[in-house]
Formats: sequence, structure tokens, C-alpha cells
Amino acid sequence: MNADPSRQVRVRFFTKLPPPLRAPPAAIAVPADLSRMGLSEIVNSLLAAAEPDHEALPFDFLVDGELVRLPLQQFLLAKGISAERVLELEYVKAVAPRKQDEPCPHDDWVSAVDGSNPSFILTGCYDGLARLWKDAAICTQILEGHSGAITSTRFINKGVETEGNLHVVTGSKDRSLRIYKFDASVSMDYPKRVGAYKILRGHTSSVQSIAVDPSQDMLCSGSWDSTIKLWAVEGSEEDGDAVSLKKRRMNSDSSGPEESQLEGSATSSLLGHTQCVSALTWPEQQTIYSASWDHSVRQWDVQTAKETWNMFCGKALNCLDCGGEGSSLIAAGGSDPVLRVWDPRKPGTLAPVFQFSSHSSWITACKWHPSSWFHLVSSSFDGKVMLWDLRTAWPLASVDSHKDKVLCADWWKGDSVISGGADSKLCIASGIEIV
Repeated sequence: MNADPSRQVRVRFFTKLPPPLRAPPAAIAVPADLSRMGLSEIVNSLLAAAEPDHEALPFDFLVDGELVRLPLQQFLLAKGISAERVLELEYVKAVAPRKQDEPCPHDDWVSAVDGSNPSFILTGCYDGLARLWKDAAICTQILEGHSGAITSTRFINKGVETEGNLHVVTGSKDRSLRIYKFDASVSMDYPKRVGAYKILRGHTSSVQSIAVDPSQDMLCSGSWDSTIKLWAVEGSEEDGDAVSLKKRRMNSDSSGPEESQLEGSATSSLLGHTQCVSALTWPEQQTIYSASWDHSVRQWDVQTAKETWNMFCGKALNCLDCGGEGSSLIAAGGSDPVLRVWDPRKPGTLAPVFQFSSHSSWITACKWHPSSWFHLVSSSFDGKVMLWDLRTAWPLASVDSHKDKVLCADWWKGDSVISGGADSKLCIASGIEIV
């Protein structure tokens, strides 16, 4: 049944936003066929009446904690809410990028990205190089040494306290991980080439995923050899680190200084997966989660190196992240277009608590927002990056920056989404307001 354009619904707008953005609390009658765009116009009109300098903003609207994504009358019908009562509508700033920044070009597919440092973005590329991008604009460091495509990159030290001293790990199809340490605060006009000070060997096939523990002392890697290996970041000879006296050139030219290079071996291996370990996350000191092409998500106890929980979801998985309230929810995506979220606290059920189905191809990445329980980003082979809110099944925004498959995505600085793709670009969508 179509909404009757002459029908009206009485609503009262309220918000937790600061005072200049608070509309009058009186109930008003609005057309029942209004969608969020029309409601947004009304709120902006009310705000402009009280504050002539008000600049119009896009708003989203919640009823009883659920985002309104239908015309009001359809929403009320779907939820069984009486149109006779005054509808309490909470409004929040709409979550969508306001700006597409200039993309950062690469020489091959951009397969890995880490946005956990507010000053630098770290990318991994199929040309075997990792790159540091200062302020998402200038390539300041090129991390070299791998002989195969890079599949995973991570900052070991995160956040602003690092200043210019960066600590980075990369994983590659050449079966090794490399650890780099360098001072990125020195300004220069060209990218400086940096070699690894430590190489971690032990996987018998491509490294596909890396996670760093919260204390930054350990890291783990997942591989096409079906194993997860744990490594000490610094380590000692007791940890299995042998000091290699092989010399390497610090610079690409032959006049550069030579330096010895450490080689590390794994402190332990986590065994149980039967196919590629495609994604890892290390949310707490003693707990690692992994996702695999064997269709399973597994939880591991770091101390005992034993599996403590698993879930088989019927799809080969490419990505995994923990988030939500208390970081207790697991989001994962893989060989179908659906991003699923599970709650492991609910034993005995494999049913996802949330499902998001707007992509049209395989999902390659999913990440929770670093400071919001509700918001996630996903990327897909369909060329799109999508923003999600647990309070609605519809995407908040679809970012079409890429001209080909999107291979990786992350949040950056809390207000931007960064992504890499088969079009050899790092793309940045900024101006996202998440309160």
C-alpha cells in the first residue's frame, strides 16, 4: 500500500548533540511519507530559525535505537508503532564521507593497508614493497627486501606517542615476515628506501595475515600452510632468534653502509586450520581470533597455544575483526556478498546476530571503527567500500573511489576511510563524523 501524501505524523525531535544543534522540543506534525532527507530538511529549518548562521547538515534519525531507513509511515507499519502517538525521533549527524581526497598511486595492486597511526598510512603492494604515506599525501619511506607480493602490513607501535619512530611488520608471498624500524620525522623531498632489521622465517607457504598483540611484544602470522605462528618482536637467542651475520646494504647503491640482520624463528605454532589462515586479530593479551578458507573462525589461548572455541559458517572467509560493546562481537566476510556479525557469548547457535547484504561480490575486508560500538567499514571485489551501523541493515554510505576490485580497507584518524585496490591506488574518503 502506498503512503497517503495527505497523512501526517506528530513527531518530537531530540538529540544528544551540543546546544547549537538542538531543535525546539515541541511536537510538530509532518507528512507521513517523509524519508530521512525530508526529516533532515525540517530539522535544519528549525535550527536555522533559531540560529540564522546555521549551515545545513545531513542528519540520520533513530526510533527506539533503530535507524529510520524507510518513509515514516512504512517504518511505523513495519515496526507496529501506532501513528496516533507522538513519535520520538532522535537525530544524529549522518555518517558519510564529505570529501574524496587525491588518491596515492602505486605500481601494482594495493593489497594491505593500516590506518592505526594518525600521521602515516602504511600500505603493502604486489610489487613487493611497503610504503609510508605522510598525511595521506607524500610517500616518505619505501620498505624493501621482499621477493614476492606483500599481503599484510601492520604498525607494531600505534598512535601519536610514537612521534617519528615507527616500527612496522610486513608479510609476503615469499613466505617471510620482515620487521622495520626507522625515524620518519626527518623531512625530505623523496622517499627513503629502508631495509628490514629482522626477518622471520618458518612458514612453508605464503604469509597471508598478521596481528600484533596489545603489548606490542609479540606478533602472529597466518599462512597458506594452514598454520598460525607466534613471534617475539625483539626477542633474544633464547626465543629462537639467531643473530645472522649476513651483511646487507642499507641503500640501493653500493656505497651505502652495511649492517647485520637478525633472523627470528617462531616461538610457537597454533595448529587446527586445514586451509589458508586469511585473517587474524589479537584483541586481548591471551586471546587470538583467526578466520580461514576452511570456513571456520577460531579462538586461541596464547599461553597454551590451544584452540578454545570455533565456529563453522559455511563460507571461505577473507576477513575478520572484533568490536561492538566490550569488543565482544565478531565480524567476518568472505566468498559471498554478505558481511556477518556473530556474538560468541551466545553458545549453541551459529546464526549471525547481524547480516549486511548490499555488496554484490566477495568481501575482502571488514573493520570496526576504533571508538564506536556501532560502526563498521567493509570492502569488496565489487569495487565498493561501504559504511555500516548495527542499528540498520542498509549501508550508511557506499564509496565508489575505485575502478576495480577493492582488496583492503581501514579507518584512519577516526573520520576517514582508506582503501587499496586492483586499480593500484590508495584512496581516502574523509570528513566522516562519528559521534
